[in-house]
Amino acid sequence: METDKLETLKNNIRSVIYIDELKLEYLLASLVAGGHVMLADTHGVGKTSLARALAGSIEWDTVEQTREGIEIDHFNRIQCTVDLLPQDILGYSRITGTGYELSFTKGPIFAHFLLCDEINLLTPKTQGSFFQVMEEQSVSIEGNTYHLPSPFFIISTMNLKGAHLFPLPAPQLDRFMLRLSLGYPRNEDEMAIVGQHGRQDGWGRFGPVIKASELKKWQSAVDSVAIHPDMIRYIVSLVRATREHGAVETGASPRTGVKISRMARSLALLRGEEYVSHDLIKEIFLPSTAHRLELKDTEALPEEILEEILKSTPVPVVS
Repeated sequence: METDKLETLKNNIRSVIYIDELKLEYLLASLVAGGHVMLADTHGVGKTSLARALAGSIEWDTVEQTREGIEIDHFNRIQCTVDLLPQDILGYSRITGTGYELSFTKGPIFAHFLLCDEINLLTPKTQGSFFQVMEEQSVSIEGNTYHLPSPFFIISTMNLKGAHLFPLPAPQLDRFMLRLSLGYPRNEDEMAIVGQHGRQDGWGRFGPVIKASELKKWQSAVDSVAIHPDMIRYIVSLVRATREHGAVETGASPRTGVKISRMARSLALLRGEEYVSHDLIKEIFLPSTAHRLELKDTEALPEEILEEILKSTPVPVVS
């Protein structure tokens, strides 16, 4: 792993947004792992700027196309509202010419980086349009399948409070690798934000710092990080324990274990480690799992239950 280029990428993002170092590392690890991220926060903490900074830090040599010849955008943003329909996101087919041929008009989903802002303003019907793209990286419309590019990365933001909000269905939440909260900035950072606003804010000098080929190389290297069978057994034990906890209505799916394993290997890669340790699994267990649980008591916190599971599940000792 080229740590100098990774640090350059981190510094470039932090030049235009104040973000906790660990949360930025988690975000980048999810990108490298090929997962998607949910940012659940209040308004105005920089979620949109973060997505813009991440996408803008990568240089694309050429305009790429799907297998079907559809041109791929580098970055698109969807501002979700209750009246958006699936075709507003995926695209649609229309009749053209005198021969009544169908012509496909792409939607904003055809991008390497997609910011889906305030996703829980979408109706359940429109939220369902993300199921296939997040799992299979393809779109099916009018009997035709269109493949999405690689890398393909979705950052969705979700409002915690407000009117006209629709809960995200469990199968959709299960497709996100992580759920993070940026939180409010530190006092000194917030003072810098307020003092800087309206002046030269850094975006004028902002630009890409790594090539897309380098990102793809990092993604390919994730599989080279070793994970011992006992670590896999530990992940499975943690996931299965969520289904047996008395406070949990619906526990984590088998997909959760796959996401935890992939995220752990990616994070190890970014940190220059050659294998996945149990400490790394314990570190990412909560942000990888909390959003997947359905609790019997809606007032309870899934993080507290997951902490109990971590304490009660034996940790393997691997030499």
